[in-house]
Amino acid sequence: MRNHVQKGENITIPSPAVVASGDLVVVGALYGVAAGDAAVGADLDLVTTGVYTLPKVSALAIAIGDKIYFDTATKLINKTASGNTYIGVAVAAAANPSGTVAVRLNPSF
Repeated sequence: MRNHVQKGENITIPSPAVVASGDLVVVGALYGVAAGDAAVGADLDLVTTGVYTLPKVSALAIAIGDKIYFDTATKLINKTASGNTYIGVAVAAAANPSGTVAVRLNPSF
């Protein structure tokens, strides 16, 4: 196929902010986990598939299969759809209190 660009599992974009490896990055409807550190405007490799341990609202219990959303203001995972970006589903339970949850990223579209 002459028009195939790539599989899309890793996307390189200009970094929208200072990013550390492992950070969840959301740019419009595109999201992924940073594969490395990047300064603003530098090339940033986003991994758009897989399961990642991500920081969550501590005082929130999450069950396996719960829909997971990202709050760009707090940079934390929660279960609130309104005003947040849907990114995937929990693949492990996370207690209240706890600081992280394992999330399977869903495709951006």
